[in-house]
Amino acid sequence: MHEIIKSIVAAAVCLTLSHTAGRAATLGEDGLHKQPWFTITFKDIAEDIETASDEGKRLALVFEQRGCIYCKAMHEKLLSDPEVTDYIKEHFMVVQYNMFGDEEVIDIDGEELTEKTAARKWGYVFTPTIVFLPDEIPEDGTVADSAVATMPGSFGKWTFLNMFRWVNEKGYESDEHFQKYHARIINELRDQGRLGGD
Repeated sequence: MHEIIKSIVAAAVCLTLSHTAGRAATLGEDGLHKQPWFTITFKDIAEDIETASDEGKRLALVFEQRGCIYCKAMHEKLLSDPEVTDYIKEHFMVVQYNMFGDEEVIDIDGEELTEKTAARKWGYVFTPTIVFLPDEIPEDGTVADSAVATMPGSFGKWTFLNMFRWVNEKGYESDEHFQKYHARIINELRDQGRLGGD
């Protein structure tokens, strides 16, 4: 009986390890971790906002850099979670930016930049940083002026997912600050016995 239990435990460990290994983030030639559902565009922000809107989604830009351990954690721990990715894929068009990259970017104000000069112009210095844009093209201003929310850094599952939910639900237009929204959702999750992260 003892040998059977040992065999079952060993099989469970192997299954867990193979499952975890299967979720490892893929590295691109630029050194950034990739998701197959990220959208590749010409990085014309106004055009991307319009495209996302036409698909019934919101535009989110994610700034990353080569060797970023927090970016890796975001991909392997958060973007490997079906509850997180299913929600994001349904409601957002995500475009990846290399904080030190040279791909051309066109700001909302029409200025032509590169990824690295755009990051500098908009004041983004941490990776990952996720920038949420409005659902309609602003008449003027820059990405930094127009962003409805910015999430600098890597967080736990519920902070991360709740920010996407808060933006999708246009919480930024309400009196319920994100922190209050997040606390309310956490309490609901606790009541449901689902609280497994922050």
